[in-house]
Amino acid sequence: MSAASSLFRHSSEAAGGGPVRALARVGIVAACILAAGCNREQQAATPPAGAVRPQVSVVTLHPRAVAITAELPGRVGASLTADVVPQVTGIIKARLFKEGTEVKAGDGLYQIDPASYQASYDSAVATLQKDQAAVPSAQAKVDRYQTLIKQNAVSSQDLDDARSTLAQAKADVAAAQAALETARINLDYTTMKAPIGGRVDASTITEGALVSSGQSTALTTIRQLDPINVDVTESSTNLLNFLAAVKSGRIKTTGSDVSVKLKLENGTIYPHPGTLRFMEANVNQTTGTFTVRAEFANPDRLLLPGMYARAILEVGLAQNSFLVPQRAVSHNVKGEATAGFVGSDGKVVQRVLSVQRSVGNNWLVDAGVSDGDRIIVEGIQLVRSGQEVAATEVTVDDATGDIRQLSQSSALDKPAGAPAPARVE
Repeated sequence: MSAASSLFRHSSEAAGGGPVRALARVGIVAACILAAGCNREQQAATPPAGAVRPQVSVVTLHPRAVAITAELPGRVGASLTADVVPQVTGIIKARLFKEGTEVKAGDGLYQIDPASYQASYDSAVATLQKDQAAVPSAQAKVDRYQTLIKQNAVSSQDLDDARSTLAQAKADVAAAQAALETARINLDYTTMKAPIGGRVDASTITEGALVSSGQSTALTTIRQLDPINVDVTESSTNLLNFLAAVKSGRIKTTGSDVSVKLKLENGTIYPHPGTLRFMEANVNQTTGTFTVRAEFANPDRLLLPGMYARAILEVGLAQNSFLVPQRAVSHNVKGEATAGFVGSDGKVVQRVLSVQRSVGNNWLVDAGVSDGDRIIVEGIQLVRSGQEVAATEVTVDDATGDIRQLSQSSALDKPAGAPAPARVE
């Protein structure tokens, strides 16, 4: 039996069986029960005074000088490269170097059989001696005829013939000297020498091989590795943006002496800084990029031609700039960069930011923030604009983007406004 029917039965019995009065009493009791249930639901829906506010992590922003750097992809290349090819034809008698070692300019590399070239040299020496021997006789004849012509003992034609013979003898001597020099050069070419200093590659031929003068196949290659070059590419669009920022005063250039750092394939930073050597004066029509070359010292031969690397160029300094952690920034339906802030009243405020470029794990922002603003870096998904929150001060690691408690951060020891090295993507 239900409580309502039991109540109706007891009420009927107490009232002497009057049905109208019993129904009225049942209605009053039901209304009281419903009212009590509504009160309990209302109390459950209304938070009690002093309820816990949502927790968010914030970073306090301050303006500082930001070193603007460009990280560009590139390839390592030798500063000098020389292909070793024979200048004379002959048989290779000996290889005079050890493959893969360092050689100096002028060191012998290959020995070509010099026998035929030595014979040509000796022949040229003999020819020169013969031609030189004819000059004194021709000179004496000319001198004698010059004396006799004054006595009309010889004709002018005889004197002219003597002079012609002397000139021919001297010309023969000059030709013989040139032939001797050619023979000497060819004989010297039989010892193939290193045109530059550097590391020599493997040999493409062995002893006993026949090589030809001017052949297209190099016998080996020498590459100078210290110093060494790194050629990187940059888009013309980024160049235009940078020049516009410089012109507007947002970025101050570092001048012509641009320092360059190098990030290797394994992520480590090369220990020796480099210098910017030149920028191409034309843009590739296919890729829309131009080449920038930097030079690095390479005493340990750590860098080798063909390696992939990323050059970090310090191109300018942005004064009084704000770095906003990337994890704090999102985008609205319009594509605008937005972030949540905790105001002085402890409530959440959403703002639109003007982002210039990425700087490491931060955004370089020039509008939408001011000194002392507290930007939310964690917990923004759990709150809404105008909601009162409990803010905990933290720091964000510029290198990794990870959040660290303020008490555990070394960033507290850094003075406000200190330059922050940065990377521009």
